[in-house]
Amino acid sequence: MVAGDGPAISAVLAPADRRLRRALGLAGGLVAFGFLAGALLAVPLVTGLWPAAPLALLQDPYLRGIVAFTLEQAALSALLSLALGIPLGLALHRTRLPGRAFVLRLFLVPQALPPLVGALGLLAVFGRGGWLGDAFALAGLPRPSIYGLAGILLAHVFFNAALVARLVYGALGAVPHESWRIAGQLGLSPLAVLRHVEGPAVLRALPQAASLVFALCVTSFTLVLVLGGGPAATTVEVAVYQALRYDFDPGRALALALLQIGLVALALAPLLMIGGSTADLGLGHAGAARRFDRPSRGRTVLDGFVIALGLALLLCPLAALVANGLAADLGRLVGDPAVARAALTSLLVAVPAALLGLGLSLALALAAAGGGTFARLAAGGASALVLVVPPIVVGAGWFLLLRGTGDVARLAPVVVVVAQAVLILPYGVRLFLPAIVEADRRHGRLALGLGLTGWARLRHLEGPALRRPASLALGLALAVSLGDLSTVALFGSTDFTTLPLLLLQRMGSYRSADAAGLALLLGLGVLAVLLAAEVSGRQRGETRA
Repeated sequence: MVAGDGPAISAVLAPADRRLRRALGLAGGLVAFGFLAGALLAVPLVTGLWPAAPLALLQDPYLRGIVAFTLEQAALSALLSLALGIPLGLALHRTRLPGRAFVLRLFLVPQALPPLVGALGLLAVFGRGGWLGDAFALAGLPRPSIYGLAGILLAHVFFNAALVARLVYGALGAVPHESWRIAGQLGLSPLAVLRHVEGPAVLRALPQAASLVFALCVTSFTLVLVLGGGPAATTVEVAVYQALRYDFDPGRALALALLQIGLVALALAPLLMIGGSTADLGLGHAGAARRFDRPSRGRTVLDGFVIALGLALLLCPLAALVANGLAADLGRLVGDPAVARAALTSLLVAVPAALLGLGLSLALALAAAGGGTFARLAAGGASALVLVVPPIVVGAGWFLLLRGTGDVARLAPVVVVVAQAVLILPYGVRLFLPAIVEADRRHGRLALGLGLTGWARLRHLEGPALRRPASLALGLALAVSLGDLSTVALFGSTDFTTLPLLLLQRMGSYRSADAAGLALLLGLGVLAVLLAAEVSGRQRGETRA
């Protein structure tokens, strides 16, 4: 849930502002809930389509295998991500070498990189025709294949180990400075520091990290679609897509969609029960490491190896992606009318989606910071629901609803814009909420004494504090939208093609050079948007200071 200090903030809000924030939270929650769950609930009533009986589905050996594989790959992916991410977070916090801040920024790249682009980078290194395959061939060994479970696990570790590392780093940064100082004064050994200081902090972050990564892997669509390699490596989300796109079995698709929601809800249940924040996706600023424990040569060597391993897993696919992309005919691709149309479509979708997502995030964050208990619950529930109801499931509901009541092709852009807008809610609320809470605590009583309410209060009090997080949230929203495939997968057509969908089509038609070039252009575009947003946010923060 989204946490907010309701009573403390409410004490410095005028009654009109409390009512406004309560209304914003309820309105934002209704919009998110209505879009995410409304379509699935309305499909049986409007179209007459009812989901197949879940028990009947589970009697099908093939579908039982899909459910089992979904849980298996998510569990293994989470374990492997934790196995690398926890030592990596510890190593990053322990290191006293220069460049740690830059390395931490590098480990944000997987969270911003479009999944399809990341998958191509992994194929360029670990696939049959990749760098590793060439090395195996030179050694007289058969070329490896990463399609199937191995490729899915590798991709999930690539994207999620860095997330776990940042969560662990943040948990260590929250350890009181006195604990590190006492550890240094007592001369505790590295093992004692791990047992008494680092270990408890990691254990506090472990349930959140494990539950979140497991849920992200259960809802993984693009990576499984590209790297699954066949029916033996199919997850429930991919089965929903196949049931609508290829088999057109609406009843089966609807039942699988509800089953997927149940699986994700069970995955997130431990996180919600312990009070963790589904909105905290490791995007916040990690705490500064001020350690006084004595260094150890053996631990330093081990930490250096772990950091080198993490950087190799991150940088090798990116380097291969750049090399293959530069080898493509980029000039021809840039001048290709299909690429130009897809790029324009992506922008026409991303800009309104980002602005709508930021508006909803701001409304929910304001409600969470002083709108009352019910408004805070609505804000937290809306941001959590985004993780519980995956994009492909949302798309399936709206696809079935629009097919029975209207023109799917005409309304597809609207559905995709709103779907991508709600995707940003967990990130946007996480970025906005701390700034609003801090501004209200520092200047709320002054604003109350001056009679600032409504728009005037938002402009003069919360507004300056929101400049930096708003820049970061806008960049992140644009990046998520530009790289998203899951929301457009069901609605794509010759008249509605985004860059990720065009990239998938070029991959499917074995135009590997074009795919590599498009992946490079898309990846660079997304990273450029995030870099510009971060630079703008830093400048706004410095101007405010």
